[in-house]
Amino acid sequence: MMPRNLADLRPVYVAGIGLHPYQRPSETPYVQLGLTAVRAALADAALRWTDVESAWTGTASLGMAVSRGMLRYLGATGIRMTQVENASASGSSAFRQACLEVACGLADVSLALGVDKPSRGGPARTGVPALAGRRGIPAAHFALLADAYMRRYGATPEQVAAVAVKNHRNGARNRFAQRRKERTLAEILDEAPIAGTLTRLQCCPIGEGAAAVLVVSGEAIGRLGLDAARCVRVTASVQRSERLNDTDAELTRVTTAEALAQAGTPPSGVDVVELHDAFGIEELEYAEAMGLCGEGEAAGLLQDGAFDIGGRCAISPSGGLLAMGHPIGPTGVGQIAEITRQLRGEAGDRQHPGAATGLAHMVGIGAVCVVHVLRRPV
Repeated sequence: MMPRNLADLRPVYVAGIGLHPYQRPSETPYVQLGLTAVRAALADAALRWTDVESAWTGTASLGMAVSRGMLRYLGATGIRMTQVENASASGSSAFRQACLEVACGLADVSLALGVDKPSRGGPARTGVPALAGRRGIPAAHFALLADAYMRRYGATPEQVAAVAVKNHRNGARNRFAQRRKERTLAEILDEAPIAGTLTRLQCCPIGEGAAAVLVVSGEAIGRLGLDAARCVRVTASVQRSERLNDTDAELTRVTTAEALAQAGTPPSGVDVVELHDAFGIEELEYAEAMGLCGEGEAAGLLQDGAFDIGGRCAISPSGGLLAMGHPIGPTGVGQIAEITRQLRGEAGDRQHPGAATGLAHMVGIGAVCVVHVLRRPV
């Protein structure tokens, strides 16, 4: 029978992680951002650059031939290099390709890298005029979703803003985060709204940075003498695009259900989640769509601490896009790095106790959705 998903192929693991801190736009060359992350991942895994057989680079803003201009400084080894652009899901898609290449036996060690710096670029021009023109900014779209959510379930602006309170608190403990300051509910709500009830601190910052992950086979762990106790298993990888009339939440529901089935894990078995919270309301909608709670329950559970570090399920212990930041290309790879850190028990004062299973989720314009499930080494 032909293999249909990652579970049907040979096991793959995350052996090394590395990041360049996410930050506001600067004069730092993208080459420096990316190499910082790759070198950190190599050191974390105790691998040499010559061990790496392929590289998948997720980026949305840097243009063509990004990998060659950056990775040549590590040495011209002749490895396969491919660039991946999939909007906000670029890094997640690059990681998926690295996993599939190793799972299929085409490589034993593959690099998934995300790197970006802001540009004035945007979605491809279709030649069809946009009906909303400049009024159709993302914040307005999610402000309407927030308003609909509050009307449907009786949630309050304070409950929606509590997502940002939690994630800014988590980000304040993360040395790689762009926003590293705790914020009170009053600080978040007292700013002038950008759209509807959404204020600046309920919207993610678009900055720059890099994240790198080294994906390896079980054979590579033994052959290269890697520390198996720090190699986190990738148990599911699913990517879908929207169907007619799908919302991002519905796309998330379908993609997550498939990933959890592939991993053999119920929603209640997930300990840590990194999700696409570009705007605070997304965490509430996606937590419900993932099955972490029932419809309309997320706001109340958040208020009760269920999604805190140490709660029922830690959502965005990194700080999420709201505080960790959203440099686009690196974001999905950075989520994998955070979940790996959590499942290894190496997250310090952001550590979720007993974390054994983690889920990474990204949505990209288009819309596409990528979900990965990872499990702690036994």
